[in-house]
Formats: sequence, structure tokens, C-alpha cells
Amino acid sequence: MNKMAPSLYLKANIATVLLVCVGAAQAQMTPVGRWHSLDDKTGEIKSEIVIAEQGGVLSGRIDKLLRKNADQAARCTECSDDRKDKPIVGLEIIRQAKRADGKDVWEDGKILDPENGKTYALRMTPIEGGKKLEVRGSIAFLGRTQTWVRVASQP
Repeated sequence: MNKMAPSLYLKANIATVLLVCVGAAQAQMTPVGRWHSLDDKTGEIKSEIVIAEQGGVLSGRIDKLLRKNADQAARCTECSDDRKDKPIVGLEIIRQAKRADGKDVWEDGKILDPENGKTYALRMTPIEGGKKLEVRGSIAFLGRTQTWVRVASQP
């Protein structure tokens, strides 16, 4: 073995580590995962939402209600579609979101506000390296944006 071989192995190992790190960072630039939604007024954590992908389409459901004194048996009494009177825990609130062409933006889906039963056009954009998610619901030109926080993975 010549003196250059260890140097080449070191460079190859460093390159491999960098590629793995870049891949991990890019993997987080997706809405897929667990998120805490926050109250617009108080900043209090309201719920934990799980967003999943199947066939390139995202859906999301409420996994836990985290607000103090939240009624864990609450139902979507204001909903007017197939979710009418379904339990809030387990309720699918995100439907049919798809990635915009080559961008870290998911849109063309719908998001339900279970507090008022209204469904809005949806746009989701991971920010801060995928640690947060901008969730925009809108009707026509009116809407609001919330920032959700990714739930740290458990060891």
C-alpha cells in the first residue's frame, strides 16, 4: 500500500459522511412527521398532529389534544362532511396535499379547522431546516398562517 492510499480512504469517508448528513437534512424538509400546533393568541401548544405520505400525497390527523383541560372526548360537531361528529383525536384534518413542482412546498390540499368545521385551501412550507412548518389555510384571498413546531424524535 502506498502513502496516498490512507489519504484517499479518509477523503472517501469524509465524503460519505457529508452525503449522509446532507441527505438527513433534506429528509427533514418535508411536512411528514409529528408536529405541535400552537394557539394563535396564547402560543400554547394545542395538539400533536401526525402528517403521513402515501403515493406522493400527504394527509394529517390529530394524534393528541395537549391544551390544558382539553376535552379528550370532544367531537367535530361543527363539521359538515364525513367528519361530522367524529372524535377530534384521530380526526383527519389534512387531505390531498401534494408537493409543488421541485419545491419544498406542499399545496392543492385542504385543511380542516375542527373548532369551526370550515375547510380551507392548504399550503405547507417547511422552514428553519424543517424544524418548523408554515401552515397556511385560505379561502379566496383571505387566510391565516400558523407555524407548527416539529416534535423532537424520541431516542
